[in-house]
Amino acid sequence: MSKNYELKTAAVKLIPAPALPYLPPAPKRYRPKLGLIGCGGITENHLKAARALGVEVVAFSDVNRAAAEKRRAEFFPQAEVYEDYRQLLARDDIAVVDIATHPAVRVPLIEAALRAGKHVLSQKPFVLDLVDGRRLVRLADKKGLRLAVNQNGRWAPYFSYLLQAVRAGVLGPIHTLDLAMNWDHTWCQGTQFEKIRHLVLYDFGIHWFDITAAVFAGRKPRQVFAQVATAPGQKMQPPMLAHAVVDYGDGLATLSFSAHAKFGAQERLAAVGAAGTLRGSGALCGIPELVLHTSAGEARVALTGNWFPDGFRGALGELLCAIEEDREPGNSARGNLASLELCFAALRSADTDRPQRPGRVSKLVAPRPVRRAR
Repeated sequence: MSKNYELKTAAVKLIPAPALPYLPPAPKRYRPKLGLIGCGGITENHLKAARALGVEVVAFSDVNRAAAEKRRAEFFPQAEVYEDYRQLLARDDIAVVDIATHPAVRVPLIEAALRAGKHVLSQKPFVLDLVDGRRLVRLADKKGLRLAVNQNGRWAPYFSYLLQAVRAGVLGPIHTLDLAMNWDHTWCQGTQFEKIRHLVLYDFGIHWFDITAAVFAGRKPRQVFAQVATAPGQKMQPPMLAHAVVDYGDGLATLSFSAHAKFGAQERLAAVGAAGTLRGSGALCGIPELVLHTSAGEARVALTGNWFPDGFRGALGELLCAIEEDREPGNSARGNLASLELCFAALRSADTDRPQRPGRVSKLVAPRPVRRAR
């Protein structure tokens, strides 16, 4: 009987990497007029994406008129500016609306846009209550409109290649997905972000929960167990250390966040399936190369592009392609509800120290006090 107590790895044959369509999509001909509601800092990337896709933004709306005028001057000087978003929605020439406000005020804006007959790209996190999300999805269906979420991480090159490999069956059924990162997120100190109780697990981590839901699409999660903690000596209010395990019964996903790391920032991923393993490591949000292992050998996947700006171009481009092709977008709000179910369950688990079943936690709830390191 063969024994391998030393866990030796046999030499492998180098093979070509599978050519998968991981680059951001773009519609063939569809170039609608677009309106932007909410003109905060992140919208610089939204507007770069629109410009790269050849889409004209003809109207900006923000309660802070100066913010809207700044974005107009930077990107589309001929556009109109409105403080009242209803004036933007009343325009017949606008077919698609990008709503990039904070989530607390976004639901009525999405509803108004859909009732005005506009396709919508919603900023993430989509909603704070799954009941609201389901209602908006039903409204979009009733109106025959496309409602997508700007989960731009899906088009970060390394995540996009991973998702394409899963969908193409390159890895076979996934056994485990491990996502880990260590970096310094203390730049948020003194900003509005510091007021977010679960800054790491929710505001930041939603991207990684979304990737988890996409990798395990079609498989029902049984439970999520998560924990958070403060790092020794940290001055930030939210817990900067967090992890979560998602149990699918026949598969596990492990997410690990160390956001108080002063040195050696790095992100790592490993997806292990019945037919192959895909892994990689590199700068946070910037893994440049993946390694694929299958029975045929080992392939090195040199990736083109970066999360910024490719992720944003992919999110908008996928919505436009879905409208052009009359289909559900890959980043649909309907699908995003599964990502939010994972995230909300993780937040409740972290606040109760108990596993939670996804779908049973419908919204964010008031947490118990933060545990401080001693």
